[in-house]
Amino acid sequence: MKEDDVLSLNVDAAQAADHGAAMTAAPQIETSDDLLALILSSLNDDKAEDIVQIDLRGKTAIGDYMVICSGRSTRQVSAISEKLAQAVKDATGRTSKMEGRETGDWVLIDTGDVVVHVFRPEVREFYQLEKMWLGGEDAAAVMPH
Repeated sequence: MKEDDVLSLNVDAAQAADHGAAMTAAPQIETSDDLLALILSSLNDDKAEDIVQIDLRGKTAIGDYMVICSGRSTRQVSAISEKLAQAVKDATGRTSKMEGRETGDWVLIDTGDVVVHVFRPEVREFYQLEKMWLGGEDAAAVMPH
């Protein structure tokens, strides 16, 4: 094989790789609703349980939505959190702030417009964040997914 043949094979392979990457690109994230949809999809894919989303628009400046969910074990809570942070980074190019991943009891992921809490069930029951953020509102404000 001649050197020119090898070079053209490398160029063809690189072009094919670029073409494949473009075809599998992540969906465009333009709004907080798009980000919420990505987060809910990631949580569902990773078997998070009891997923609840709370609309925070007009209530606080910390974000547009809060999502609360559970994992069955510390290992699952950590895995759900890491995969979610990676999915957000892949889709937006932004690194999410994350707290609590080391212990895996309660992980907070701040993705910007959406704040996500991943709990072990016992810890979630103890803190009852849903009740705190809903206050006196009726239960219809909690939108289970």
